[in-house]
Amino acid sequence: MNKPAASFPIEVRGSARQPLGMRPAQFLRDYWQKRPLLVRRAFADFVPPLQPDDLAGLACEDGVLARLIMHDEKRDRWSIRSGPLEESDFANTPDHGWMLQVQDVDKWDNDVAGLLQHFRFLPSWRVDDIMASYAEPGGGAGPHVSPCDVFLLQGLGQQHWAISTDLHAPKEVRPEVELKQLAQFESTHEWQLEPGDMLYLPPDVPHDGVAFGGPCMLFSLGMRTPSQIELTVDLADHIAERLPEAQRYTDPDLQPAQAAGEIDRATLTRLRATLPFAAALDDAMLFDWFGCFITRYRNAQVPAAPDKLLDVASLSGKLGSGAQLLRHPWSRLAWSRPARSRGSAGCMLYANGQAHPATPVLAQRLCEQRTLELNPHDPVELALLLALVNDGHLLLHKPRRR
Repeated sequence: MNKPAASFPIEVRGSARQPLGMRPAQFLRDYWQKRPLLVRRAFADFVPPLQPDDLAGLACEDGVLARLIMHDEKRDRWSIRSGPLEESDFANTPDHGWMLQVQDVDKWDNDVAGLLQHFRFLPSWRVDDIMASYAEPGGGAGPHVSPCDVFLLQGLGQQHWAISTDLHAPKEVRPEVELKQLAQFESTHEWQLEPGDMLYLPPDVPHDGVAFGGPCMLFSLGMRTPSQIELTVDLADHIAERLPEAQRYTDPDLQPAQAAGEIDRATLTRLRATLPFAAALDDAMLFDWFGCFITRYRNAQVPAAPDKLLDVASLSGKLGSGAQLLRHPWSRLAWSRPARSRGSAGCMLYANGQAHPATPVLAQRLCEQRTLELNPHDPVELALLLALVNDGHLLLHKPRRR
């Protein structure tokens, strides 16, 4: 039986023997990638392994990833200056409202790298870097989320931290701020961290740290958390490099086509036999991927959009007055059968790598005929034709009357 959330304290006290305030196995079981944890005095009498002047000097070196974050609180304006920085950048800073962040400090400083020995309970390949930051009162990066697990170790001075444990908290960001700050942030917990205190945050927990009372330093130990997209792309590249070029999609069991342009379920079966990891994909995803792929595969040219785009009313008027639709010779079309997830449209039409909701009857006609006379009233069909006309796949033609 799972314990209720209330049985896991969000704040504990560390010791020399247990910097996490508990055994590593207990931390991994109850907190790792599950819930935040504040450890008071995780490192008692903590002495920063790096001083502010040394961090500023490192930020001026070539090849070092650094940024200076300035905040005009009155106008709520943020500015960022990326490294390598100059000494003059620091000479012109005010006595409040700015922060210096330097990535990968553990790669440049052995004393900073020594902090990693306290985290040996984690696989070494999970550790990304230690970022060091220095801030004057009011300095920070604003409310945001991190895609990785992070241990925030207070090194110098005091810092106010606010986090939200609301699983449904909005994650939209402010488009005008480069820092990917949250547009909305309401805290559920707030603390004042002293030197040696450490805050652990799982991925995607909204948080905001602001220096106050005087200068402060923070050491952030970030973990590697590759996204599903990154893993999939790299795995696909890895597999592709090792597959023989001669091995191709084959269909020796092909039967006469029942509907022009259809990607049928027999095709799906062959794809799953051809591709090493296609078995894990559901039918809709595999249909859509292959439909987009095969209609853009080996295309020497693509149709060009018309100079003037039409709207629904204009297209309806032209079709109603007898205009024909001519399929562009460079247009490649295919479609897949209805699936429950496709809603009222019934199927998907693929045109040179783009997917469009369609009805099966219209999709088949578009793949089968080069010249069409249509005057649809179905909103799905009309929206499809409008998209194809405005993308250049269908050309309007007014036939001459004898």
